[in-house]
Amino acid sequence: MATTNPQHTTPTTSGDDALDRYILDHTDPEGDYLYRLYRATNIHTLHGRMASGHLQGRLLKMLVQMVRPKNILEVGTFSGYSAICMAEGLEEGGTVWTYEINDEQEDFTRPWIEASPVADKIKFFIGDANVEAPKLGVVFDMAFIDGDKRTYLQTYENVLPLMRQGGFILADNTLWDGHVVDAAYDHDHQTRGIKEFNDFVATDPRVERVIVPLRDGLTIIRKL
Repeated sequence: MATTNPQHTTPTTSGDDALDRYILDHTDPEGDYLYRLYRATNIHTLHGRMASGHLQGRLLKMLVQMVRPKNILEVGTFSGYSAICMAEGLEEGGTVWTYEINDEQEDFTRPWIEASPVADKIKFFIGDANVEAPKLGVVFDMAFIDGDKRTYLQTYENVLPLMRQGGFILADNTLWDGHVVDAAYDHDHQTRGIKEFNDFVATDPRVERVIVPLRDGLTIIRKL
């Protein structure tokens, strides 16, 4: 039985908040463990909103259930929320290989991953996925890119050869709070990195792609 969290009954006043609440109330609950992880992420880390959260987390789980991958590569573990969500959708024998480049994150993230109900499906590494993932010799069926926005295109180019034909890459934050269409952010390095990535992928003949305006933008890419 799914766990109901206190956040599901919080009253809201603005139209946007009311719609957000309506969406979550009509989406599967995230469960108590993920609820506690998301709350701890926001309390104990500087950029808690970087965690995928309830809605995106449920989407990630469902996409995994649809694609039925054996191996998933994640670039940017952060607090482990998205890795756990994807692992929830895996069939037996499936693995999420997740890399976090910031070693200061390990003391927070590793205990949450190792205590999760799907810990046996997650391999967590501290290191640069661009360097380390190709050394695994693993062919991936799905990848979730959520690392340094300044090097998104480089990460994409490194990840694409590791994917099987027909595999899916999910790239997070590709609308970047709307900054991608705001000239005031043209000199921001992270915005420029996202725009460079978006522009390149939009015309890349090796893939099909669609941007979903979920949260901060999620691009779904299929390798041809």
